[in-house]
Amino acid sequence: MTNKEYSNLVKKHTPKVNHIKSMSLAFFVGGFIGLAGQFLIDFYVKILNVSISNASTYMIVTLIFISSLFTALGFFDKIIEKVRCGIIIPITGFAHAMTSAALEYRKEGFVLGLGSNIFKLTGSVILYGVISAYIFGLIRLFVIGA
Repeated sequence: MTNKEYSNLVKKHTPKVNHIKSMSLAFFVGGFIGLAGQFLIDFYVKILNVSISNASTYMIVTLIFISSLFTALGFFDKIIEKVRCGIIIPITGFAHAMTSAALEYRKEGFVLGLGSNIFKLTGSVILYGVISAYIFGLIRLFVIGA
């Protein structure tokens, strides 16, 4: 089989994606998650009388808990199939990636399974997040000053 024949075969069997529909769905689902986050902040501030900074932290913890719970129950993957990027970009996607890895390797034990594989998908996000925060901190220190 030549490269051209292979390319034609791949093109023939590659599913067609409606990009406008995917982008719109991602926009609205991501927006709904943002709206839910704001609702949680308002709930914690107005109903539970928590400061705004603490309410923001509680909101993040709540979204992480919900996405981890949905991952453990098997709902999250079904939701991802439908809405794709709109739900995996926010913090919920990060929690899903860590919970998925933890569930996948739990049978191998706490150290060799869970401990060594929980950051398999999210390790690069943490690594480059820490490095970029360090670099931007140095830039701020030298350009703006302390």
